Amino acid sequence: MSHRILLLIISALLPAGAFELPPASTQCLVGIAETWDSSSATLRFYQRTNGRWVPDGAAWRSRLGKSGLIWGSGIHPPPPAALTKKESDMRSPAGVFIIGGAWGYEPAIRKHPKLFYRQVTSRDLWIEDPASPQYNRNVILDHDPATPWEKKQQMKQNDAAHALKLFIAHNAPPKTLPNAGSSIFFHIWRGDGSRATAGCTTMEEAKLRSLISRIDPTRSPLYILLPKAEYEKYRAPWKLP
Repeated sequence: MSHRILLLIISALLPAGAFELPPASTQCLVGIAETWDSSSATLRFYQRTNGRWVPDGAAWRSRLGKSGLIWGSGIHPPPPAALTKKESDMRSPAGVFIIGGAWGYEPAIRKHPKLFYRQVTSRDLWIEDPASPQYNRNVILDHDPATPWEKKQQMKQNDAAHALKLFIAHNAPPKTLPNAGSSIFFHIWRGDGSRATAGCTTMEEAKLRSLISRIDPTRSPLYILLPKAEYEKYRAPWKLP
């Protein structure tokens, strides 16, 4: 059983009051928004040494979903009866998420040797159809997209904002729920940060490249995204930075 699957199973069994960041996770990116309706957040990278979280570098700005945030499906337990993310709701998922692999247009990028990277081709799909059994997965065709459905699921081509992206494991396999939201990434922002997103977290290209270069999969990196009030509420019980 993979470490990622084990974390997802453990998080599903833990009550909200018992949850805390996994001890094996010693890298995390923290995003703090002003409110649930904010479409911007401040990001900061942390490393855990001897049980203590220490900031690694200065904070930087990012853009979030046009309609703000909503509880997502990660390794955290959402509050009872909380509203949760749905497909196409234009909200960024809030909570604690495993950081996954990277996708981009270049043959190679600067990264940790163990971080998965795939060069996107015209045959790469990312399934955003909630009715598909491959929902929220990268599917690689053995032919160029031909049907209207295949073309709709095709990963973006020749789009500078999607030239490099890092997966945020919201509603990720093997615990994928239909219509709970898909295709959530860190990627390059549009209009120098003047434009919000459909649910992703975006930033300037140099910041994204720096972030990807620091991600070490052997340290179980996490993304923590919360409004300020919720961050303060869960900071102690969840052992957040």
